[in-house]
Amino acid sequence: MIQFEVEANCGNSRAGTLQTPHGKIHTPIFMPVGTLGTVKGMTPEEVAEIGAEIILGNTYHLHLRPGDDLVKKMGGLHKFMNWHGPILTDSGGFQVFSLAKLLKLNEEGVEIRSHLDGTKIKLTPEISIAIQQNLGSTIMMCLDECLELPATRIEVERSIGLTARWAKRCKEARTKSRGVFGEQALFGIFQGGGELDLREQSLEQIVEIDFDGYAIGGLSVGESKEEMYRVAHHIAPKMPAEKPRYLMGVGDPEDLLEGIEAGIDMFDCVMPTRNARNGSLFTSRGKISIKQSRFQQDPEPLDPDCACSTCQNYSRAYLRHLFKSNEILGVRLNTYHNLFFYLSLVKGARAAIKQQRFSAFKKDFLEKYRSGLDGD
Repeated sequence: MIQFEVEANCGNSRAGTLQTPHGKIHTPIFMPVGTLGTVKGMTPEEVAEIGAEIILGNTYHLHLRPGDDLVKKMGGLHKFMNWHGPILTDSGGFQVFSLAKLLKLNEEGVEIRSHLDGTKIKLTPEISIAIQQNLGSTIMMCLDECLELPATRIEVERSIGLTARWAKRCKEARTKSRGVFGEQALFGIFQGGGELDLREQSLEQIVEIDFDGYAIGGLSVGESKEEMYRVAHHIAPKMPAEKPRYLMGVGDPEDLLEGIEAGIDMFDCVMPTRNARNGSLFTSRGKISIKQSRFQQDPEPLDPDCACSTCQNYSRAYLRHLFKSNEILGVRLNTYHNLFFYLSLVKGARAAIKQQRFSAFKKDFLEKYRSGLDGD
């Protein structure tokens, strides 16, 4: 199914390889988010061109449109969107958090009102697995409850119990029904909020069920960065060393480096693509807003240290013009650059880990990143 091997350690940080039926993934890795079977603004060929080795799709959204039954009829998500590499599908659990005002939750599962038309949709562990099997993803995720932070200890205790029971049902559902696209890996998600002892308890409960990989859920959901880093550094080294470790929904470049230092292998976040559409671009000297008037007559590339085709071929003045004119090309060029930047960052981190110099890599990157574009 999948095989994970740690090739090098540098402190708690790890460089590894994850072999899947759809290709090899070199970790640490960032997964571009393709919620609806598309990384917004990019063709699958471009996503592969910039070095992405795995992308993420969303169970809830694909179930709504075009419908997982249709995707199944079209040969599965890989064929439907013409992406030949691995795909990880979120279980829909994040929508338990993000659409909290539109749902009812109980032991059986959740009843969500569609954000599109208000239609009632039932999502249980069994239904989540069935949808993901219809999609044919390489890696499926267990349905979990993602609490908004801060939360009381009583709320967290209740949540981790429910998450563990749902995880067991997810695995049983996968065992009973293989799905038409063959074996799919299944990752368990553990919760615990900011309570370190409950994080450990939740991790133990999920590991006992035995999954192909494990994910830290419930971070970057309202807590401070300091709190997120505290939890990640505490719990990541306690996760099974022989299985891939995934930190869900995180984050900006500083978060990625912090997570890698803690021992995380896999990341995803909408930040590079969403920010690109809003004209917020990541550079080696920090984040900039291309809409600012100071770039109106700037002939320089967006990031002189970036090797992506956007930076090699277009000026800041042109990128600003495209954004201000609401041209589709601006979104595409911005997205191409931001994703290239993220993927170059994790590629550099991997090389530094193998060279036993990750701490120096992190320090050098952050000093430059925090210095500001052109030193301002």
